[in-house]
Amino acid sequence: MTRLTTCLDAETVAARAAAHVVRELHRAREQRGVAHVALSGGTTPGRTYELLAAEPADWIGAEVWFADERCVPPDAEESNYRLAAATLLAPAGIAPERVHRMRGELGPGEGALRYARELCEHLPTEDGGLPVLDLVVLGIGPDGHVASLFPGAATLDAGEGEVCLGVCESPKPPPERITLSLAALRSARGCLLLATGAGKADAVSAMLAERSRHVPASLLRRERLTVIVDDAAAPDGPLP
Repeated sequence: MTRLTTCLDAETVAARAAAHVVRELHRAREQRGVAHVALSGGTTPGRTYELLAAEPADWIGAEVWFADERCVPPDAEESNYRLAAATLLAPAGIAPERVHRMRGELGPGEGALRYARELCEHLPTEDGGLPVLDLVVLGIGPDGHVASLFPGAATLDAGEGEVCLGVCESPKPPPERITLSLAALRSARGCLLLATGAGKADAVSAMLAERSRHVPASLLRRERLTVIVDDAAAPDGPLP
C-alpha cells in the first residue's frame, strides 16, 4: 500500500522528504555498498535538495541520476540538471564523475538511447533486465504526470524492456524531453513523490484512486511508493 504523509506546509514537506532520502541513502549503502538516486525538477524537490546539501557526508557513496530532462543545454534555465546542480550537487560537493545527467542537448532520440545505455552499464538489474534505482524523487503535475510521462501519451505504452524514452510532443513546453520509462520507475526499489499546494490536490486524489493512463502517477507501484504532501494538497477521505 502507498505510504502517505501529510504535513502542515511546504517547508515541512521538504524536511520530511530530505529525511526520507537520507534514510534510503544509508539503507542502500549498508545493503549494496552504493546508492543510486534519481532526481526530478520542480519547486518542492528543489527545496528538498537545498536541505540535503547541508550534510555532504550523506552523499558519500551515492550515484546521482535523473528521472527526466528537457532537451535544452545543461545551463539553460529550464534544465533539471541546472536546478540540481545549484541546489544540491555543487553545495554538497558531489564529484562530477558520480553525477549522470541526461544529455538533453543531444535531442530526445539520441539522448534517451545514451542514457539507457549508461543506466544499464552502471546499475544492477532485476530479472527482466531493467536497471534498478534505489530511489526516484518525483513531483506530480496538476494533470497527474510524473517525470515526462504525460496523460494518454504513447510513452505509457512502451515495452517492459524500455528504460529511457524520447518525448517529442510534450504538452508542456519545451516539447522535446527525455524521460525514464514507466517500467524503469516501477522497477526502482522506491519512489518518493512530493506535492504541495491546492493546485495539486486533485492530481494527488486521482493518483491514489483507480489506475489510469489518464493519470500516469497512478501507474507507479504502490507498494514501493511514498507520498509526502502538505495539507493543501492532501486528498479528502481515507486511502482507497
